[in-house]
Amino acid sequence: MKKFTFLLVFISYMSFGQDQIPAENGAIKINPILHGSLVIDYQDLTIYVDPYGGAELFSGQNPADLVLITDIHGDHHNQETLDGLDLSKTTVIAPSAVAEKLPKDKYAAIVIIGNGEQKAISGADIRAIPMYNLPETADSRHPKGRGNGYIVTLGGKQIYLSGDTEDIPEMRALTGIDVAFVCMNLPYTMDVNQAASAVSEFKPAIVYPYHFRGGDGLADVDQFKTLVNKSAPNVEVRLKNWYPEN
Repeated sequence: MKKFTFLLVFISYMSFGQDQIPAENGAIKINPILHGSLVIDYQDLTIYVDPYGGAELFSGQNPADLVLITDIHGDHHNQETLDGLDLSKTTVIAPSAVAEKLPKDKYAAIVIIGNGEQKAISGADIRAIPMYNLPETADSRHPKGRGNGYIVTLGGKQIYLSGDTEDIPEMRALTGIDVAFVCMNLPYTMDVNQAASAVSEFKPAIVYPYHFRGGDGLADVDQFKTLVNKSAPNVEVRLKNWYPEN
């Protein structure tokens, strides 16, 4: 029986690329899904971040207690994927620009949170921080204040989810981040050099490059890792397969 249980755990790990982050009273489990979408498990809490790519990609994952949505674009607020999931007992956390687009009868609750706000929900401490493009212009793809990056605290660990952002001062000013998910895709967010420079300044213990497919294809995350290893060698860069079809 022990060997069979170990085999099931191993198969699950290989299927979802699950990582485990030691935390208070248990591990935080990280499951990359696709692009900017991931699942975070801690104790009895499951968080889906920007569900995208179709509900079938979440088959085998625990049902979501919380869904975090960062922005209005279809690779973040993907209503087709949301509609394919049973979220009737789920709390959706989103900026107001997303919340106003969500159907009101499909979720247990919709909680609106804006930049600078912090809320404790289902045992998770969730803080919304800015994500935006530079320079700030009227036609910006991601104007300041519309979308949220998030810092989620679980088991004493701070997890930063960048959403779609450029190399903004609010990201560089972060402190005490244990795990960071940092985007890098042109022309929508920032390039590899900007992302590596920012990470080298705020120095998370672990960083995952994610959301790195853009108009020019896949960003060079190996180069990102090389740059971070050179300028901030104590930061662990974890490369995962966010695009299994490639």
